[in-house]
Amino acid sequence: MWSQLCLLFAYNKMNIMIIERKFNVVLYREAQAFLESLDTKTREKIFQTFDRASLLLDPEVFKKLADTDIWEFRTTFGKKRYRVLAFWDKTDSANTLVIATHGFIKKTQKTPAKEIDKAVRIRELYFCKKA
Repeated sequence: MWSQLCLLFAYNKMNIMIIERKFNVVLYREAQAFLESLDTKTREKIFQTFDRASLLLDPEVFKKLADTDIWEFRTTFGKKRYRVLAFWDKTDSANTLVIATHGFIKKTQKTPAKEIDKAVRIRELYFCKKA
């Protein structure tokens, strides 16, 4: 992990260390509603997951789901497994976005197909509206 951090640090002319994000997270309305439904501590923990993923691309907290274009933010807090599904928008080369579609509390080993399908539908709608 230390080697990953070393790669992220850059010094400007004033010898100030800057940590650059790999992407910015944008909350789709359903993701925002999910987060607002949670208590403050849980919501803050999920925001920490967003930060960690955007700085380190850590597969422990942000991983691609097999055979899809959907990614999963993974947060465990208070014996519950919270998931926020998302997809990449790299259409603006200067500003890479990860769009968080929605969230849920995971109760089984596998991510439910209905949750993945929902994220895929939101992704399609997003890019149709953007075109």
